[in-house]
Amino acid sequence: MTYKKRGRRNDILTAGGDGRPRPRFALCGKNFGKNLENRLRVVYNGNMGESVVREKLKLLPDSPGVYIMLDRDGTVIYVGKARVLKNRVRQYFHSSEKPPKVQAMVESIADFSYVVTPSEVDALALENTLIKKYKPKYNILLKDDKTYPYIKVHTKEEFPYLSITRRVKKDGKYFGPFMGGINCKEIVDVCAKIYHVRTCRTAISEKPKKPCLNYHLGRCLAPCAHLCDRETYAACVDRAIAFLSGDYEDAECLLTEKMKQFAEEEQFELALDYRNKIAMLSKLGLRRITSMPKDVDVDVWAYAGNGLYATVSLLVTRGGVMQGSVNFSIDEGAGERGELLMSFLTQYYANKEVPHELVLGESVDDGLLQSYVREKQGRSVEIVYPKFGVKRELLDMAEGNAKEYLEKAVSAIEHKNDMTKNACARLQTLLGLRRYPRRMECYDISDISGVDKVGSMVVFTDGEADKYEYRRFRIRTVEGANDFACMQEVLQRRLSKLGTEEEERFPKPQLIVLDGGKGQLSAVQEIFSSLGIGDIDLIALAKQEEEIFTVHSSDPVKIDKRDYALKMLQRIRDEAHRFAITYFRNLHSKRNLASVLDEIGGIGKQKRQALLDRFGTIDRIMRASEEELRETAGIGNELAARVRKYFEEL
Repeated sequence: MTYKKRGRRNDILTAGGDGRPRPRFALCGKNFGKNLENRLRVVYNGNMGESVVREKLKLLPDSPGVYIMLDRDGTVIYVGKARVLKNRVRQYFHSSEKPPKVQAMVESIADFSYVVTPSEVDALALENTLIKKYKPKYNILLKDDKTYPYIKVHTKEEFPYLSITRRVKKDGKYFGPFMGGINCKEIVDVCAKIYHVRTCRTAISEKPKKPCLNYHLGRCLAPCAHLCDRETYAACVDRAIAFLSGDYEDAECLLTEKMKQFAEEEQFELALDYRNKIAMLSKLGLRRITSMPKDVDVDVWAYAGNGLYATVSLLVTRGGVMQGSVNFSIDEGAGERGELLMSFLTQYYANKEVPHELVLGESVDDGLLQSYVREKQGRSVEIVYPKFGVKRELLDMAEGNAKEYLEKAVSAIEHKNDMTKNACARLQTLLGLRRYPRRMECYDISDISGVDKVGSMVVFTDGEADKYEYRRFRIRTVEGANDFACMQEVLQRRLSKLGTEEEERFPKPQLIVLDGGKGQLSAVQEIFSSLGIGDIDLIALAKQEEEIFTVHSSDPVKIDKRDYALKMLQRIRDEAHRFAITYFRNLHSKRNLASVLDEIGGIGKQKRQALLDRFGTIDRIMRASEEELRETAGIGNELAARVRKYFEEL
């Protein structure tokens, strides 16, 4: 990424000496968007008004890019992309009639910034990045970004093996996603039992190894022990890939033969296991769409909305087999349905593989979406709007799912809003906060008698846990048990990042919540004063009586226990406590593990560290098998047996 500098690098747009806004830099280069979230900082000038906005509108370029709308507090409320920035941004300020949500957004705009991009595809990628970063109020946002499991065949290995993963990369062959009750482990187990494809990561070396238990159970051909050649093993892998691609007939015949064999030998438990696997394959077979080719992978997307809330429904088909469906409930953003669906798709596929074909119920910019997929994954995607046939039937099914889910989800969404956004607004009123607490940070300290002291920071955005923003602290300067001093150290380290380059990673909160009472509040007030911080609200929540202490009064505030505002504070306080105690236990268990290992002969500093790195906690190393211990660097057969025996005798 290259910059054309005209001032401070971090500013996007700011006012010049004559009061007219001047762009500080433009972004150039094909890969500019890759790490932009670590460089971009939207700066709001509190003196901006309607006249300045009009002046900025005149300076908009005829280039593609991303525009960022801000409210009076400088909060990002909307991020959008444009093929031509000048035309797109000016549309918002025309006097034409607009949908209610768009009109509400426009009325909240106090300033805007923009970033010029080399192409509209780059703008689409950057828009997705900034939406995830700022979570704007009027954008559609994929909150339930759940990942589903895939089965991966590690084809780049000389002797490929199978594994289950939730991340798709370009380093093997992937099958999935598996959803709707399909058990990946059962499918991998079938591949191991009837095709003898290995499921371990053991490196194949020139020196043969001792065959493991899987070989003796007939689940692997033991290539690590040189008991099969490459051609024989490759044939087994090819049959397993055919099975994973949807060819279940061969597998079903082999399972049936095995079941009958075990039944004749009166090994009824094994026969029952194979019968269950046959039943599982039969269920998979029922999902096959007979009129769809076996080599077609399709995602079917439908959208349903009521002006306030919306549902996006997805049906996944792989190899002509229906893998399952999933529904997403969202707040309907400001924009046309096609734009909203486009924004949702780019967020959803940001870290997932796009299938060969997308079936959509709302029109999007086909060329832009295809270019985005081609640049992201290096291949094309076909976009279909079916009018009849099996794909139309699938789309009807998805649309029916979306509408039904929306009807059921509205009350749940409204209740969720009461517990989150509405609770934040009510908290602002009840406590007289200066600003709506969009970003809340809560802090807690955990230790035992001053040992392994740690602190936690949890973050709620609009009343919901934002776990990617959580941080933990190991106390460095405090001797002995002193929670007040520990809290001061944690807040000193956290707040010292404000006004520095690190503020991009640690944005300024509107509200800080302390797990404690007057003592913790007074201790942190000293830090606020020493750092000159006066624009962040500070409160403390005492657990015993659920009293809220503020800096404005010596008397605590009591909120009705049924009030959603108090329940939200309790959630963030309990989450901070959970996060702190989990970190403390991990540190404490490692300390105990180190002391226990010192009692085992032959375990020195390096081998102890190797065990710590591999297992992490004493519970895990106590449960480890002798084989797992042997796989640890520096732990041979004799030492592994000694460690295993030591823990068995404890």
